[in-house]
Parts: sequence; C-alpha cells; structure tokens
Amino acid sequence: MTKAASRRAMLLGAGAASILSACGGGGGGGYSGSGGSSNSSSSSSSSSSSSATGGLPDPSTAPALKTTFASKFKIGMAVDPGLTSQTITNAILVKHASSITAESVMKANPIGVSAGVYDYTQADNLIAYAQTNGIAVRGHNLVWHQTSPSWFFAGDPTDSGYKALVRSRLETYITDVVTHFKGKVYCWDVVNEVTSDDGSGTYRNSQWYQIFGDAYIEYAFRAARAADPTVQLFINEYSTEDSAKLGRLMTIVDTMLARGVPIDGVGHQLHINTGYPSVANVEAALTAVENRNLINHVTELDVSLYSDPGSCYGSPPTGCQAQITAGTAAYTTAMHDQAVQYRNMFNLFASHSSVKAVTMWGVADNHTWLSSFPIARNNYPLLFDTAGNPKSAFWAISDPTFTP
Repeated sequence: MTKAASRRAMLLGAGAASILSACGGGGGGGYSGSGGSSNSSSSSSSSSSSSATGGLPDPSTAPALKTTFASKFKIGMAVDPGLTSQTITNAILVKHASSITAESVMKANPIGVSAGVYDYTQADNLIAYAQTNGIAVRGHNLVWHQTSPSWFFAGDPTDSGYKALVRSRLETYITDVVTHFKGKVYCWDVVNEVTSDDGSGTYRNSQWYQIFGDAYIEYAFRAARAADPTVQLFINEYSTEDSAKLGRLMTIVDTMLARGVPIDGVGHQLHINTGYPSVANVEAALTAVENRNLINHVTELDVSLYSDPGSCYGSPPTGCQAQITAGTAAYTTAMHDQAVQYRNMFNLFASHSSVKAVTMWGVADNHTWLSSFPIARNNYPLLFDTAGNPKSAFWAISDPTFTP
C-alpha cells in the first residue's frame, strides 16, 4: 500500500485506521491530500441528479454562503486555475466563496523549479482571479514532505556543510515565495502534515525530520514571519479528530510555542464521512487549539458517502462499499446522512469564535478526488451537485428550518 493510501485509510473510516500499522504510516494527499499533486487534479465524470429535485428549494433562492456566515468565518473552496473558467465552478465561487485555496499550484512543486528559480505562472493566475472577484486567498503550502522537490536535498549528507546548505535552500525558498505573495494571501499553511500517524513517535519521519529533527518546523515559521510580518501562519494536519493524533500534534505545537515560534493557528483538514467522526471528537480538537490562544481553520472539508473497511485501502483493494447511484434509495439515505453531518459540523464551527475559516476541498461534485480514491466510483462529498445546484447538505447549513 502506498503512503497516500494508508493515509486515506485513516481519514475515511475509524475501522480503517488499523491498516496504518501494517503499511508503515500514512502520507499526505494533496490534492492533493492536502495532497499529492496527482490527487489534487482528480475529477469525476459521473453525473448526479439535480438538487432541484426531491423536494429541495429552488436553486435560484439559495443564499450566498459567504454572506450567511460572514459574521462567523470565511467560507472557502479549493480550486486550481483551470477550473475557475468552468461555468459551474466559476458561478459557485463568485457567489459563495469568500476564500479560496489552491489545490496544488502554490506548493513547492511546481513553484520551485530549482534553487532560486521559480514558476509562479499558475499561482499568479489564481491570485488574479481571486482579486478580480474580491475573494481572499489561503496560501497552501510552504513545506510538505510529499511535494518537496529533490533539489532541496541534493548533495552529500555526510558532508559537514550539508545541513547548513539544505537549511539555506529551505529558508531562501520560503523567503522568496512569501515575499512574492505578500499582501496577496491572508494566511499560509507553513508546514503540512508533520505529525506521526501512530504512537511510534511524535513527528512524521520525513526527509526533513531525518535531517533536522523538529528544527525544520521552526526554520520554516521564522522565515515566513520574517518575509511577511502580518500574514497569519498555520500548521495544517489531518485526523485531528483522532484523540491520539491530536495529542501528538499538540505536543508539537506546545514545543514550538515554548521556543517562541510564530504559530498563529492550526488547520484541521476534516476529510470525513457521513458517520464519522462525532461532533465531540471534532470539538475536542477545536478546544485544544483554543486553549493555546490560537486560531482554528477548517481547511479541507468534505463528507464522503462511503465508510470502507481497511481492506479497501489495500493492494488490491477489497471489501469496498458498492457504488451509490443517484436516484436510488441508497443515494437518498446517503444525502440525508451527509446533510445531517454537514449541519452538525457547521453548527459546531459557528459555536466556536476561534474558527475563522471553513474551506471545502473542492467546489462541486463534478470535480472531487474522492471519485478516484480509494477506488474509482461516484462520490458526491460537497455542497453542490454535478450540475452546480445546492444539495440537501447546502440547505442544511444555510437554513436552520430545512429538514434534510
């Protein structure tokens, strides 16, 4: 099993978490997951029935989410430049989003072509789109083990000057990139997915950690703060709803805060499903961050229709749930359960003043990495269907009188 696959096992089902020990831990997906760039471009060619059917309100009456939640938090959506010109995606973003996150084009790969050489083309296109439409931008991300170009680590690790060389490359990259986007993004995910998935250790045993121990986290945050004294700086992580992993993450945060590292907040990815996690588990994560006087962001929210066993994340995958087809009784049940989960989560977010942004990992069900992972099948994890119409989940979070 790949690292990305084992990570998804933890994300998408409590029962799947046990597969991690057999696979040696999880990787991050970026979408990435945050992800691997290959996942970030995943899309679904399937179609679902219009949300206008099934007794839902007229789509034309849908309130703008950015207005509905303006007094609570920013409403974000993840997208890359190619989708901003798509009719469905563009219409939703312009009406509903007060924040966007680049799925993949602001990661070190592809921006960092080589030491001191950068390609900002796609990222700048996304920034221009956001500025034209009055949408804020989350910077995602500066350091992530899955998208760190090999040139960062080039050289002889046994050489006495090797660590200093790699540190210089890291700090120069962060300084240059944060400076380039200064005033154009309101926050950065400075480090992404640095926590161990199991109790064998606190930190992910990435190449960064193997070279520097936990010091690379400090280097990254300090370089980012020096480059932009006003931008908010986050550590972004998945499975914060798992109490054991949350404990390890908070140990990392506490270690950095004790050193005076300029962390402003924690990002919670929250790739969840219709039955997991509980509100209590997510609230525990939010509260842990609040107790450190830090900001909470929900950074990559989606609600999968499937809760697969760990074997579904094996190679080959086995035991995966059968595809749920639009128009069937199973689909109707799944839409109901998804709406309830979204409502419960948004009610929780709104009850915590520390939550300043909630970002969906995608825009509409016509483009989602979950339609290709862990297997290829239709999945409808977002608030808008494949035609761009509001789903039951949308109405559940925007209208307290709506009954899913």
